[in-house]
Amino acid sequence: MPLEESKKWRKGDKKSTHYADDVKRTKEEKQKLDTYPKAVKPQEMPWEESPHGRLKHMAREDINPRIKDIDMYQQELPPGGRSGKHRHTAEELMFILEGRGYSLHWDVDFDLDEAYKWHTAEEPKRFDWEEGDLVFVPINTVHQHFNSDPDKPARFISASNRIYKTLGWGDVEDLEEAPPFDKKTGL
Repeated sequence: MPLEESKKWRKGDKKSTHYADDVKRTKEEKQKLDTYPKAVKPQEMPWEESPHGRLKHMAREDINPRIKDIDMYQQELPPGGRSGKHRHTAEELMFILEGRGYSLHWDVDFDLDEAYKWHTAEEPKRFDWEEGDLVFVPINTVHQHFNSDPDKPARFISASNRIYKTLGWGDVEDLEEAPPFDKKTGL
């Protein structure tokens, strides 16, 4: 045998219970899941005044640990208003509940030397939307949402996959705050 692996693989006397620990953890997790609700009521969904705008979080690990793979929130853009401008690793889906508007997407490329170096496109691509539309925001795309109606709010549900956070790659970068957010006061 080229590496004579068959003579070496039995060496060592270190012991573990990794497999047994996984089986035990899985059983305990299944029991714990049974204690979490399958329905989350609106009063259990927290509001957040964020640099991206006013958000009502619907699905997050700390709201209901049963939901393991998706973060989801509802956002309302005031008449003629806009969201913050940001970039995050995960793709995003937006379902438009009411109103009309548009999203601007800036493609992002990167160089990898000692660290990532992001390069954002100079010109954005515009995507118009209205009630009932589904908007896809690709991975690592800088984006911002605008309400085109000067008289009525626009409201949408935004959902993104949590896998990148789980893997330690959950990068989020705020580039422009939504008005009237103030970092000092949180309003």
